[in-house]
Amino acid sequence: MKNVDVISRVMVNGKSHLATINMLKGTTLYGEKLVSRDGNEYRTWDPFRSKMAAAYTKGLRFDFSKIRNILYLGASTGTTVSHLSDILGHTGKIFAVESSARVARELISNVSSKRTNVIPIIEDARKPRSYFSIYDKMDLVYCDIAQPDQTNIATDNCKIYLKEEKPLLLVIKTRSIDVTMSPKNVISQEIRRLEGQSFTIKQNIDLAPFDKDHAMVEAIFYPG
Repeated sequence: MKNVDVISRVMVNGKSHLATINMLKGTTLYGEKLVSRDGNEYRTWDPFRSKMAAAYTKGLRFDFSKIRNILYLGASTGTTVSHLSDILGHTGKIFAVESSARVARELISNVSSKRTNVIPIIEDARKPRSYFSIYDKMDLVYCDIAQPDQTNIATDNCKIYLKEEKPLLLVIKTRSIDVTMSPKNVISQEIRRLEGQSFTIKQNIDLAPFDKDHAMVEAIFYPG
């Protein structure tokens, strides 16, 4: 399905909410509301629980119609992964990397065991060549990792797995990078780092008030 079909807005108690078509009808993951409309069931997508939803709410424009494979770094328990699973449907795959075995157990139990398009990878994202289950180049790399070297982790993964002229969506967590610098300066620094590693910046979205001192950057990969 194209993104126009699977990402929408629905009304709940008179308020508009971002939502995705539920791949698993009748099931929820984190207490989100289910809304039936035009023969489809939608799951509300909470911008306070998902940075991707926050970015959409703040104006991110991203076309999923040509995205079939996603490498997701920092999958955690799978909240955002589950909505991306809805978006890709049965035609795509999400390779969900999570380093914490404890957290990954929830990802497997609640998400990948039920959603056949999610493949969990319990590995350190700093060691991308250890992802033995990845069998193809990716259409998108999504990185949401709270580490000082998060941008380098993302670009190292892109150089191995991302197709040329395809996007990286990077969550810049400024307080994880440098608490002594202003968030604005940290974001500028990380953007320069991306530009120095064969990326062209397409969008830069401030995620406040949903995530303070966070930004979502879309960068297109143009390897030399």
